[in-house]
Amino acid sequence: MRQLTLNLRPERTPRFDNFVVGANREALDSVRLLACYGQPQAIYLWGEAGSGRSHLLQAAVADARANGRAAELAKQPGSDGDYPLPPGGLLCLDAADSLDAAGQAALFRSFIRAPGQACSLLIGGDAPPASLRLREDVRTRIGQCLVFELKPLDDGHKGEMLALYGLSRGLMLEPDLISWLLRHGRRDLPSLLAAIDTLDEASLARHRPPTLPLLRELMQGNLLPPEAS
Repeated sequence: MRQLTLNLRPERTPRFDNFVVGANREALDSVRLLACYGQPQAIYLWGEAGSGRSHLLQAAVADARANGRAAELAKQPGSDGDYPLPPGGLLCLDAADSLDAAGQAALFRSFIRAPGQACSLLIGGDAPPASLRLREDVRTRIGQCLVFELKPLDDGHKGEMLALYGLSRGLMLEPDLISWLLRHGRRDLPSLLAAIDTLDEASLARHRPPTLPLLRELMQGNLLPPEAS
């Protein structure tokens, strides 16, 4: 019978100070200014899965609120068909590339209305503005934002990210464990973080420390994502 465990690990809250910067210092500094002061008025971030885009959007909302600014992280337009634009605040919208027709229309109206509300915009997507499969007027507006491509982390920075992620779950991950996972696990950051989640859960369920032998055991039992080809 499989033992059930209570999840007593702390939640990992995306913040600017736990974002691993890598080659993205200019993007981070610009988003900080936007969250705190509302300048520049609009930023568009794009990058592959695991680039930290969603982390920065959530961190911006938290930081804006901590500085007394109203902030919203929107997924869908509200009941009035528009995204919320808090006066003097911040609207964050992720995955702009996947917006449906109603979402695109609402985003276009947000660009028009935001200056009158003194509301800044932080938008995320998977592709550069010119490659977005959106209405031309929406794509043009996004292209007029301050645009940053979020560069993927190298192995050194991925190791730093994994160590920080482990600490956020109450785990002290040994350097040898992180190095082994980077050599033998999948290369993308979401899969690496998922491997730490699986290791943590197995450690709790089996009453064993989250060590390299346990990680190898999970890998051999196909309980972790396999090595990428």
